[in-house]
Amino acid sequence: MHNNQDLTLARAVRVLEERLRPAIHSRPHPLMIAAHRVGGEPIAVADGLAAEYAPTQPGEPWGRAWDTTWFRVTGQVPAEFAGERVEVLLDLGFDINMTGFQAEGLVYRADGSPVRSLHPRAQWIPVVGEATGGEPIEFYVEAASNPVLLDYVPFQPTEKGEWATAGEELLYRLRRADVVVFETEVFELVHDVEVLLQLAQQLDASSARRARILFALDRALDAVDLQNIAGTAAAGRAELVEVLSSPAAPSAHRITAVGHAHIDSAWLWPLRETVRKVARTTSSMVTLLDEHDDFIYAMSSAQQYAWIKEHRPEVYARVKQAVADGRFVPVGGMWVEADAVLPGGEAMIRQFLYGQRFFRDEFGIECRGAWLPDSFGYSAALPQLLVGAGFEWFLTQKISWNERNIFPHSSFHWEGIDGSRIFTHFPSMDTYNSQLSGDEVARADRNFKEKSIGSSSLAPTGWGDGGGGTTREMIARAKRLADLEGSAKVTWETPDAFFERARAELPEPAVWKGELYLERHRATYTTQHKMKQGNRRSEQLLFEAELWASVAAVRTGHPYPYETLDRAWHEVLLLQFHDILPGTSIAWVHREAVVRYALVAQTLNQIIADSLAALGVELDAAEPNLLVNAAPIAQSGVAAGAVSLPVTPAGTTASVAGDGFVLASDAVRIELDAAGHVVSAVDLASGRDAIPAGERGNLLQLHQDFPNLWDAWDVDNSYRTMRRDIETADEVRLDGDAIVVRRSFGASSIEQRLSLSADGRALLIDNTVDWQETEKFLKLAFPIDVFADTAIAETQFGFQSRATHDNTSWENARFETHAQRWFLVQEPGFGVAFANDSTYGFDVVRSQRGGTVVSDVRFSMLRAPRFPDPRTDLGVQQMRFALAFGADPARATELGWAVNVPARPARGAELAPLVTSSDPRVLISAVKLADDRSGDLIVRVYEASGGRASTELTVDLPVASVRAADLLERPGDPVAHSATDDGVSVGLTLRPFQVQTLRITRA
Repeated sequence: MHNNQDLTLARAVRVLEERLRPAIHSRPHPLMIAAHRVGGEPIAVADGLAAEYAPTQPGEPWGRAWDTTWFRVTGQVPAEFAGERVEVLLDLGFDINMTGFQAEGLVYRADGSPVRSLHPRAQWIPVVGEATGGEPIEFYVEAASNPVLLDYVPFQPTEKGEWATAGEELLYRLRRADVVVFETEVFELVHDVEVLLQLAQQLDASSARRARILFALDRALDAVDLQNIAGTAAAGRAELVEVLSSPAAPSAHRITAVGHAHIDSAWLWPLRETVRKVARTTSSMVTLLDEHDDFIYAMSSAQQYAWIKEHRPEVYARVKQAVADGRFVPVGGMWVEADAVLPGGEAMIRQFLYGQRFFRDEFGIECRGAWLPDSFGYSAALPQLLVGAGFEWFLTQKISWNERNIFPHSSFHWEGIDGSRIFTHFPSMDTYNSQLSGDEVARADRNFKEKSIGSSSLAPTGWGDGGGGTTREMIARAKRLADLEGSAKVTWETPDAFFERARAELPEPAVWKGELYLERHRATYTTQHKMKQGNRRSEQLLFEAELWASVAAVRTGHPYPYETLDRAWHEVLLLQFHDILPGTSIAWVHREAVVRYALVAQTLNQIIADSLAALGVELDAAEPNLLVNAAPIAQSGVAAGAVSLPVTPAGTTASVAGDGFVLASDAVRIELDAAGHVVSAVDLASGRDAIPAGERGNLLQLHQDFPNLWDAWDVDNSYRTMRRDIETADEVRLDGDAIVVRRSFGASSIEQRLSLSADGRALLIDNTVDWQETEKFLKLAFPIDVFADTAIAETQFGFQSRATHDNTSWENARFETHAQRWFLVQEPGFGVAFANDSTYGFDVVRSQRGGTVVSDVRFSMLRAPRFPDPRTDLGVQQMRFALAFGADPARATELGWAVNVPARPARGAELAPLVTSSDPRVLISAVKLADDRSGDLIVRVYEASGGRASTELTVDLPVASVRAADLLERPGDPVAHSATDDGVSVGLTLRPFQVQTLRITRA
């Protein structure tokens, strides 16, 4: 036979797109349409239904950015539609290539009951399954005119990310409102042809299977009259029965399709819009579940369920029933899909605690796995936290975005810093928005790394971000791909069912040790500083508030503020979403977050003040004589968790010395030149000068910062070659015990206050920056005379080491990294610790200068990307850095706590600690009352040094029992303890970086 395969492919593509697909809907009849513009924030459904409507028609513009327009669609089913399936087609002016990123609608019946979402990939509304003719049609559509911000030319600066600057232009133009016949047989023919065509495009040109598919497609297209497609569709389908019924090979890859709609809780839209995106999507998904018995849909984020419960109870009722039926599956067990490197350890635990609590209270279930497909890297501390919270598996996909290195596994054990392991899967389809296209299905098979012993991957299937989730078209594809020769097998299953099979296939999976570093989006450690600052301060205030509220409750009976703390945690956990805390949302989102953080701080400071007042301690007193030390380290002689008189601090001095300045104490001597640069930093105990001879620390460096893609997210390695050192100072002067340095650069300025800590052991640098730059990256550099192959960085409940060289492509890709409160560069016997109060990004590079290898260490301070927020970080920013010389991990940990939870001055009664640890390596990370309101005391500790440690944990409280608990506070085995004069002592032995939770029942 002659080879006409290319001709057949071209023929099938054109007929499918230009003739068959448009014929799915036929015989359009126009409907009447009227509109009501809201002109501001969304209104209640009842108000939308009762509003005054003005007639409109196709061709009319509508929709100022972020506004809402309610449309009323009325008419009746034509008599000639009797016996047909009838739908309404309503095109609001959609662009199918912008699904999830433009106008969307939620359709209601006249009684206010939701029908389904309206979006570019589903512009239809069901009317009646089999018409008799004459049925009345009345629908209402709450249509959101969300602007397209990530357009065909992406990452263009735009003012449409704020209501106030978005302008009055009407963005959309109504195209059609018709009642039509849904041609079922044409729909089925379209998907027969589409699936076979896409499969043939993936098969080798020489394969017999491909040839037979194309031969059948030719015969099918011959049987279809393009002037009578509905009447001849069945004949065309008959020619495809044989090739569609040929089964897949026994060894075929198996894909678990899970209905999904990855909805960012905020991103290129404000938080309030996400409430509606979730309501629209879930309305469609519960309808789809009713129509297709084998379909399974999964949704994460307890916050999103809570939103529709509060704001769209009519939708939530349907969701709750679908969950009870086992078809709508909550996944992830977290409050939101949080960033997975920036939140602190306790915050990560509370993501699980509050998420699982919601799912347990609302649905009577707990999620068995963690679901984070889109976060920007994953901390090496996560495996322990996941296992400790009771999770059995973990799913992500984002590492497929790596710029250079392909991750070597699809299913594997991920091992964390303490040795905990959790079974982990990366969908080999490399997407969390699958459409089950032929290309995606073939890619899943091709990319799957464990195919020598395993055969299973998972595919989250559906349009995300308000695109409506799974569609009937995807379900039609899955039906044909269930058992089809030449293809992977596709089956709708729950994630838990998939993971059970995948674990059975891989009883001894490969192990990946350490962090899952994303080779992209490295700038998210720095972008939008006020998000980082608000998060850090909120986390530390929550730590303090829980501690003092617990002490007040158990010692005085003061009411424990459960509800207030819950609300504060919900706010902070929401703002840790992976496009808010990383700083990658529109201006509206970040402006709102700043306000929310301020309210959280006000609330928590009030709890702290009220709790201490109940204990006889007054904060903000006119003549303070005490220090309140909430931190798990001693400060100024005040024990961890105590209130007492401080020890007189070591004397520190600031003075002029020649052309420069000196900061000095019994521990360090810091010399600055006339321009305010640190030219010497001597640790007096060792005599070591941390600054290499002739070098300068405290050097501001300004870089051009224009990444190839993803402006707010990315910083490219090329930025390093475009650098300007800020050499000069406008002013350097003494100010009491500090040295003040003022500099100007571009349109910006900075004032630094350099001083020594109260104990005289650390250099403090308080920075106030008036940041007015565009597409620039500001770093603060310190060359360090330390010979180090690695830098140690704090992560949640411990630390990790990263190479400072770039021997391999993996190491070279880590040119910008992150830490929690501190990082450390050390050689045996000497190190320098770098702490911060509100930043996360840093870099360390080894350089040879003058025959000596120097560690160039830099804090990442501020960026100025223009997309999606064209004014990112502009204005006044404040941050504190601290450096300790002659440091090791224990000193770095101490410094990090001191910088972030400083002791507070107060007046009143001294207080002994409620809980103390005898071993300084074992730190207290939480003291709180149990989440179940039993009155039990929860105490959480962690081993901070990376070694084994034993401690006596003393609880100054009459105790009835002590039990181990998991991270969700569920009690486990009794823990041995002995009585003391005032309470009990508990002996604990912890492995490196182990987190241990105790549940203490009071006597």
